[in-house]
Amino acid sequence: MHAGKLQYASPLTPHPPTDLADEASWVWTQIKAEARRDAEAEPALASYLYSTILSHSSLDRSVSFHLGNKLCSSTLLSTLLYDIFINAFSNDSELRAATVADLLAARYRDPACVSFSHCLLNYKGFLASQKQNIENYWKKTFFLCIEDRLMHLSDELRCVEKRQGREGEEGPNRRGLGESEVICFFLNWMKAHRVSHKLWNQSRRPLALALQSRISDVFAVDIHPAAKIGKGILFDHATGVVVGETAVIGNNVSILHHVTLGGTGKIGGDRHPKIGDGVLIGAGATILGNVCIGAGAKIGAGSVVLMDVPPQTTAAGNPARLVGGKAQPTKHEEVPGESMDHTSFISEWSNLPRMTKL
Repeated sequence: MHAGKLQYASPLTPHPPTDLADEASWVWTQIKAEARRDAEAEPALASYLYSTILSHSSLDRSVSFHLGNKLCSSTLLSTLLYDIFINAFSNDSELRAATVADLLAARYRDPACVSFSHCLLNYKGFLASQKQNIENYWKKTFFLCIEDRLMHLSDELRCVEKRQGREGEEGPNRRGLGESEVICFFLNWMKAHRVSHKLWNQSRRPLALALQSRISDVFAVDIHPAAKIGKGILFDHATGVVVGETAVIGNNVSILHHVTLGGTGKIGGDRHPKIGDGVLIGAGATILGNVCIGAGAKIGAGSVVLMDVPPQTTAAGNPARLVGGKAQPTKHEEVPGESMDHTSFISEWSNLPRMTKL
């Protein structure tokens, strides 16, 4: 049984537009229409749907409000979290695009996802992904702010030179920003860069780790703030998902519950898996170490993967083996992360003599 023969999720009619801005507007329109419909059908939820969706002017504000209320505690106020989230969304178009892509991924790929509003309000995998994207935004923005401030300092130094009448001087007697001063300024910039990195670790990291702790408490999903996650990600069910510090997840990847992208016990360094675009990782799979799962690969449920998996191939078992054998593994044409077909390897995998370890 293959993905093409199954209707994995209820179809979207009409289909969303291809233009990014129109797509975001279309998704938000769908969410509001769904919320109104549900509020009329179930009056007990009317106040909840109004406060989380219908009272807001944009998807960014709705997601920020909902995340703030989900993750707040008696000492981490929802108003503070809302300000943090909305500031991130308002200043990063890529972050907004990733949110829309994640909503579409859940709606298209998960047969249990009955609406966009259902995903926004109830899918902890989606909500955990948005928190992760925001943490990546903080890190990037902090360095850009430092760089921008240094550029202003450079301009201020040149203004001081002009006021002191240095601009007209020529030759070796000129006391402007000479070669040695440029080198000195560059070294100061480098020191500022290193300090900014340390400051981020000391000032931003506690906030990121506090949110990571709240995500783990509330959603039972543990994703390190430094992990890099692409767009169009589906964390289906999401319970028990663990993603390590140096892990990288590409675009259009689907990951089921109780998946671990972990290390092998190294103290530090690049020690976590790299997941290519369009990969499907089945429930309960464990991938350990700095291994590469090629684009379009498929990892069977319950597998333990300790070595690289080539693109467009399937690995399953404990320890994981390539379907078709290591020398000539069977390749598939579809994109598993989008088709969500978990069954295509079963008939071949049952023929154990054909399998060899990775």
